[in-house]
Amino acid sequence: MKKLIQRLLWKQDPSVYEAKDAKLTPSLRTIDLIGLGTGMVVGTAIFTLPGIVAAEHTGPAVPLAFIVAAIGAGLSALAYAETSSVLPFAGSAFSWINVLFGEFFGWIAGWALLAEYFISVAFVASGWSAYMQGFLASLGVHLPRALAGGFDPSHGSYVDILAALAILIVGILISRGLHQVSRIENIIVAVKLLVILMFIVVGATAIQAKNYVPFIPPHRPGTTFGGWQGILAGTAQIFIAYVGFDAIAANTAETRNPQKTMPRGLIGTLVLGTSFFIAVSLVLVGMFKYNRYANNAEPAAWALRHSGHYFTANLLSVVAIVGIFSALIAILLASSRLIYAFGRDGLLPKTLGVIDGRHVPNHALWLITVLAMILGSVFPFTFLATLVSAGTLVAFIFVSLGIYALRPREGKDLPEAQFKMPWYPVLPAISALFSAVIFWGLNIDAKILMVGWFTLGLIIYFSYGLRHSIINQEHQK
Repeated sequence: MKKLIQRLLWKQDPSVYEAKDAKLTPSLRTIDLIGLGTGMVVGTAIFTLPGIVAAEHTGPAVPLAFIVAAIGAGLSALAYAETSSVLPFAGSAFSWINVLFGEFFGWIAGWALLAEYFISVAFVASGWSAYMQGFLASLGVHLPRALAGGFDPSHGSYVDILAALAILIVGILISRGLHQVSRIENIIVAVKLLVILMFIVVGATAIQAKNYVPFIPPHRPGTTFGGWQGILAGTAQIFIAYVGFDAIAANTAETRNPQKTMPRGLIGTLVLGTSFFIAVSLVLVGMFKYNRYANNAEPAAWALRHSGHYFTANLLSVVAIVGIFSALIAILLASSRLIYAFGRDGLLPKTLGVIDGRHVPNHALWLITVLAMILGSVFPFTFLATLVSAGTLVAFIFVSLGIYALRPREGKDLPEAQFKMPWYPVLPAISALFSAVIFWGLNIDAKILMVGWFTLGLIIYFSYGLRHSIINQEHQK
């Protein structure tokens, strides 16, 4: 048993990652990182979650849930900024924890991220499908019910064909190379932010003050609606919005001067994304009473249509249809790099760690693309929204605690950080505790999913990864 524990705690030498990741091309700048992060943060979530969270948990107080989530995510972003500046490797939390705490804990952190990425890709694609169907319906075009939603025979739906199509298109785009993708991403994000500003300005003209009263509805016993209980439950669901931090960090190996660029990209994304979320959610719950957004995957466009702003509503739908692709690009890009890192380390088949002539890990990319197409076309949007935050929170806890292992090694066997998390050693603990509290507030479905997912991960690790990992091979030499 003692030998097994020692084996699980073997740490990876950072120089191994430096050598293997050298085949990836460092081309991303600060603006590209903010584009990727904002494309993810201000992606499907800004067009969908404010209405859903208001109806199910917070009432008009949904901006408070975004602020609380931003504080928790911001603390984690500080930890991410320091760690990524010292360990600029693909795979983000998986690679970092492998170096800091050992392979087993690295696998746990990476496996949690993989769950997050799988569900996030499916969630975003499902949201895109909802907006696309809403737009087509406004033109009198309707998909057959069997192809218009996730598997739900009671409602006659079996597969969401548009969600699968969206994931496929993005997979093809990413396979052509990172430089081309980042240009497209930046253009999409710029257009999307302009239209969100238009929604804020136009929607503000339809605000009715009575819709804000009471701002924090009283708690309904036995539910997660109302009071601070509802705000905490809303915060847990909203964390999907801040998964963009890890989506940025996953591309550290492909970033120019990551020691300075990565912290700027992370913090810039946090500030920009949170500002837009607060503004959009305030306008949305002011336009109509919060309960009218229940089970509505396109609340922003719906609110504009029902307040008489048809042109702006259709423009928003068109931009959402195009703009949500920016979130898909960010997640699929990050998830393919995580799968690549698993293959690079031998914890999954090594073919997943192969990089092609375009400097893209295409085997990893197409594996995640095909699996996400299946997941996104089968599971309904609202179900995915309740599950997606769990993996993010686990990763945030690991990275926050990782500062305690990182700081003593800086300037010794690891480079000195260009950016340091302030108020050490207090703030990393607060950051980890914050994420743990929000994790505890997740619904039971999310917790059960994570238990099942970790069980599968442990089976894979002990039956395959433990024997085939490169760190195991190095120790046997």
